[in-house]
Amino acid sequence: MAAADCILVSGPSRGGKSEWAEHLVAQLGDAYPVVYLATGGSHGEDPAWQQRLALHRQRRPSSWQLREVGANLVEALLPTAALAQQLVLLDSLGSWVAHHLALPEVDWLGLQADFLKLLAERRPPTVLVAEEVGWGVVPPTALGGLFRDRCGRLTRETAALCGQRWLVLDGQALPLHQLATPLPPRR
Repeated sequence: MAAADCILVSGPSRGGKSEWAEHLVAQLGDAYPVVYLATGGSHGEDPAWQQRLALHRQRRPSSWQLREVGANLVEALLPTAALAQQLVLLDSLGSWVAHHLALPEVDWLGLQADFLKLLAERRPPTVLVAEEVGWGVVPPTALGGLFRDRCGRLTRETAALCGQRWLVLDGQALPLHQLATPLPPRR
């Protein structure tokens, strides 16, 4: 069952997902303090990644709290008095998936279930950014295929919990929750 206070923003790389998610958070006004949960890590040796992080920092209001949670997203979403009062902007699901590619499938599915349960139980708004990774290119490696499949399943399961679902590509945001027809239920 979708919750109106959960918003998913997905799309391909460099399409504008994070910018749109930040815009949506800003539109929610001052009703909640904002905590930005970053799953990507710092990648200190990668100048291109550092430039991306700098752009994110420049766009964010100084009043938003940043928590670099990396692989520890589930732990970061555990209910606390502070988090129960904060709007969460989570960027991104794909980076979180990448941290856990070495997990056996059964362990990954358990971790994914824990995440989805915590997301479903949250009451303050939650805005999530997710990568659409399987848009025509078949990964040449087993690890690439595993990432594509896990990220795709997680995004689909997360979307089922969100009242708003946005597809952002080419700098354009499409409201899937208004335009799309959901697939029939799985049998």
